[in-house]
Amino acid sequence: MGKPKKVVLAFIAGSLAAAHGLAQQSPAEDKQSDTSKIAADGTAYITRIVPVPTTISAEAQKVLAHMVPDAAVPETLEQRRRHTDNWQAGAGEESKKLYPINLASDSIAGVPVRIVTPLIIPREKQDRVLINLHGGGFNSDSGSLTESIPVANLTRTKVIAVLYRLAPEHPFPAGLDDAVAVYKELLKTYKPSRIAIYGTSAGAILTAEVTVKLKQLHLPLPAATGIFSGMGDFSQPGDSIALYALSGLSGHLDPPKRDGPSEYYAASIDLRDPALSPLYADLTGFPPTLFLTSGRDLFLSGTTILHRAYLRAGVDAQLVVFEALPHAFWNNAALPESKEAQHHIAKFLDEHLGR
Repeated sequence: MGKPKKVVLAFIAGSLAAAHGLAQQSPAEDKQSDTSKIAADGTAYITRIVPVPTTISAEAQKVLAHMVPDAAVPETLEQRRRHTDNWQAGAGEESKKLYPINLASDSIAGVPVRIVTPLIIPREKQDRVLINLHGGGFNSDSGSLTESIPVANLTRTKVIAVLYRLAPEHPFPAGLDDAVAVYKELLKTYKPSRIAIYGTSAGAILTAEVTVKLKQLHLPLPAATGIFSGMGDFSQPGDSIALYALSGLSGHLDPPKRDGPSEYYAASIDLRDPALSPLYADLTGFPPTLFLTSGRDLFLSGTTILHRAYLRAGVDAQLVVFEALPHAFWNNAALPESKEAQHHIAKFLDEHLGR
């Protein structure tokens, strides 16, 4: 294998913006050495040369080699939703080619949902259901198909993707209320021991929020949950959000805000409210939970911090961290690592619903 390509990363973590200009240096300039300076308050001023790792698949290496412009590209909410919807539809079709399923639309407890059904459901799995809470920054849908289709196919279990109300029109707790309403309605048909809830990104956060709310309401908890590239604290940013954009080391990156990404979602809610930020909730008695993240995920810190909180509370919590890949990489269904991640998810949920 030839000499690995190198990406030059320059950034200021903590309080200043990334020095993105080095990202397009010539090969000769790539020879510069790593540098670091730590200010009195701990802010790090660093330059790093980061080779494309050979520990990941060739397909994943190509993903990391894709250059995303560093300049901010303003986008209205309407544009974001249109682009996200178009991408999700296309990515959903690609997922269906790899993981055949049946797809339908419906509503449960007045909440619109997608019903993702395996082509064949074995008799012993007909009395169980999975609930997907999609990602999309709480303001769009970037996962109701790509997060549901592989899991339904691999577990041979019906998945209900909840199309909860979105911010900023419907800030917290609207989406939480919708997810809880769907769960309560499903309890009329399914035993809690045969229900699991999972989600990616915003949906991962919402999964933890729902679990907190169900406990507060003294409702039976699901058999298992999945928190994939999420976090549990809106009151302060984690370290990784200062280092990585959505695409990892490439793309526009703003300095993290001390109050977290909460302006349009949390509204006027106390950012340490346990139902909003589960890190501050009583997590004891929570169901077995799979945490999933990756080495260049902007929510790497948030995922691992919440995982440790679950462990401190005595929860059976597993953590899987994939090397080098960016936020929610498993939405790219064709990556070998995505297929591996989906099998981790399916195996975990299958085992805990089978008990």
